[in-house]
Amino acid sequence: MAPRMDRRASTGQAEIDRQTQRYRERAVPGARHPERDYPPYRSSESRHPRQPLVALADPEAVELTGPVFGVTDVTDLDHDLTRQHPGEPLGERITVTGRVLDRAGRPVRRQLVEIWQANASGRYAHLRDQHPAPLDPNFTGVGRCLTDDQGRYRFTTVKPGAYPWRNHDNAWRPAHIHFSLFGTAFSQRLITQMYFPGDPLFRYDPIIQSVTDDRVRERLVAAYDHDLSTPEFSLGYRWDIVLDGPAATWTEDGA
Repeated sequence: MAPRMDRRASTGQAEIDRQTQRYRERAVPGARHPERDYPPYRSSESRHPRQPLVALADPEAVELTGPVFGVTDVTDLDHDLTRQHPGEPLGERITVTGRVLDRAGRPVRRQLVEIWQANASGRYAHLRDQHPAPLDPNFTGVGRCLTDDQGRYRFTTVKPGAYPWRNHDNAWRPAHIHFSLFGTAFSQRLITQMYFPGDPLFRYDPIIQSVTDDRVRERLVAAYDHDLSTPEFSLGYRWDIVLDGPAATWTEDGA
């Protein structure tokens, strides 16, 4: 969920476009992440670290106080966001699946994958989200699963709606689903976003436009897969996640 600004932004889309273009013109070729102080994403000015990173004397000690989970913590309903409440959520039901791979294309097995998203109206079930779109009592918008021996994950959910986020005047985020991958320890956690093909808001969104490499940006967009669609039930989208190497999926750890 992108943070909503506390006041209505006065900057218009034309100025955001100019800032984005200036950023793209001076971007370092091959850079995997945008600068931490990224002007088109206005709240990054006050949210990014300003001090040098602190080296940990004992990195493994961090894991002693971090969250832990076991296979038994993930239930059969966690991957199906449409069955977590007494009624059916509103919206276009979708199936999202893919594989989690390493740089050599090998499957990453038993990986904890978590997702969170807005509902079909573009609203999160979160106290900070108060924009005038309806909440859905049958949709919380969070799920998780473990990858299988082929590195596959699978979720059933509803397609999220676009939402306003007050980064600038008339700012709307394209429909997206947040993905979290935990690795083998909490400190290895990676976070990214999956988008939907053909979204007209890509052109106006400074977050996705912060990825200056066209090929890398395209890897954030899922592919519609008709064979994955289930008759009279759901549309299918396929999206693989590559954890490292030249074909790595863009993640937010450097943002």
